[in-house]
Amino acid sequence: MRNIKLIISYRGTHYCGWQIQPNGVTIQAKIIQGIRELTGETVNLNGSGRTDAGVHAVGQCANFHTSSTIPADKFFRALNTRLPADIRVISSEECDLAFHSRFNAKGKSYVYKIYENPVASPFVFDLAFHVQRKLDWKAMKEAAGYLIGEHDFKAFMASGSAVKTTIRTIEEISFEKNGELREITFKGNGFLYNMVRIMVGTLYEVGYHRLEPQDITTILKSNDRARAGITAPAQGLYLNKVYY
Repeated sequence: MRNIKLIISYRGTHYCGWQIQPNGVTIQAKIIQGIRELTGETVNLNGSGRTDAGVHAVGQCANFHTSSTIPADKFFRALNTRLPADIRVISSEECDLAFHSRFNAKGKSYVYKIYENPVASPFVFDLAFHVQRKLDWKAMKEAAGYLIGEHDFKAFMASGSAVKTTIRTIEEISFEKNGELREITFKGNGFLYNMVRIMVGTLYEVGYHRLEPQDITTILKSNDRARAGITAPAQGLYLNKVYY
């Protein structure tokens, strides 16, 4: 028995998220199906975490145990022939049998993309959050500074999630501009349900001067989801990298 680690990139537009569901096509189900076609085995594919419907990934990590004799470093090429074009395994390698993509993760980074233009582009409408008016990015960067560090992020968590603690550490938030496309990258030791999308939605409110940058501190202390901003749309979010 071997343990194979995969790094996966996918466009989440046409899927109901990562995790297998009884009613809906998911990325996890497609990959398990591909592995079954390739090896004849129905494996338990462990992802580093779930991504919601419409959310994308650049570097999702997953692992599974197999008795297949396919060389580990060639597994990704063979598996890609069994996958749809919007799901691609970037690399594969053999790892320790005890390795688990979720439980061994030390941190993650996410990228959120915002397309700033009066007219939505047909080329990025499902890959970024479209905003019609210019945002105040200086104020948003100032506001992001208040999110860095260890905080109780309960106000930035959607309901319906059971976690032992809502304390998380954001190590870094960076901003990049490429024409009309903006990217915000969040790196931290862990993220709550919809946390990145709510942080982006709150920065968005700051960008339109509905909130002041220093309001972030008050929102964090409140533990009240209603005090934070909107939940930014799923299509702008990308799981960028998982750290071990």
